[in-house]
Amino acid sequence: MASTTKILTAIIILDDCNLDEQVTIPRAAEGTEGSSVYLKAGEIFTVEELLYGLMLRSGNDCAVTLALHHSGSIEEFAQVMNEKAQYLGATESRFVNPHGLPDNRHFTTARDLAFISAYAMENLKFREIVSCKYYEPRGWKNKNKMLSEYEGAVGVKTGFTLIAGRCLVTAAERNGMTLVCVVLNSPQMYERTTELLDNAFNHYSVKELCSPETGIEGYEIKYAFSYPLKEDELGKIRIDTEVIDPIPQQTGEFAGQMRIFLENDLLFSQNLYIMKK
Repeated sequence: MASTTKILTAIIILDDCNLDEQVTIPRAAEGTEGSSVYLKAGEIFTVEELLYGLMLRSGNDCAVTLALHHSGSIEEFAQVMNEKAQYLGATESRFVNPHGLPDNRHFTTARDLAFISAYAMENLKFREIVSCKYYEPRGWKNKNKMLSEYEGAVGVKTGFTLIAGRCLVTAAERNGMTLVCVVLNSPQMYERTTELLDNAFNHYSVKELCSPETGIEGYEIKYAFSYPLKEDELGKIRIDTEVIDPIPQQTGEFAGQMRIFLENDLLFSQNLYIMKK
């Protein structure tokens, strides 16, 4: 997956580190092979600046610096990466470095990378960084052409090595729906991504399936839930409720659970409460 690896590196740093903290560039990061922002040992950058270098210019030296800042060693940071991936449902992945330079032990799937990227895109600072076309403080231009060439594109990351081929993760937003698209080893990665996103936007739209305002069969719920569906899938939605016996009488008491299915696939569940009388 080449430098799309850096999506996971970036979100770990954003989750765990202070963006304003100053980092002295270690000797181990200087001269890291592959794409680089040409950091020099002893220079001082903030964590935030290094994240821009990581995601806009794909700086492998930024990746090494951030990994060492976070964990003290590449091996320890890779362990954190694997734990995070497992937590996010990326169960067919293995990470041994923070940048994606070739290693037979370092791999993922498009599905796993989509899980990681969807989680990352929920972080507003991550979205700000990966949607930035030009980082003026350092004069860094984003390598991701989708930001300029695809309507609604808001990220995420390019990647390339001879072994991995051309890889691209893209997030795009239209009509309140954000999609994440992953292509790996795709020679025409921009064209293929455009095709996949266009097809999804043309066939899917976000449908609100429940909300606190409407409730469920006389019971109160606390969270709204929307889901992208094709028109012919809307009729396949089933909402089941399971109410405890005896039914509580006090307003706001727990009354059971509701579940939303698309045919036999569970999409969402939440608790039911007695509505105000």
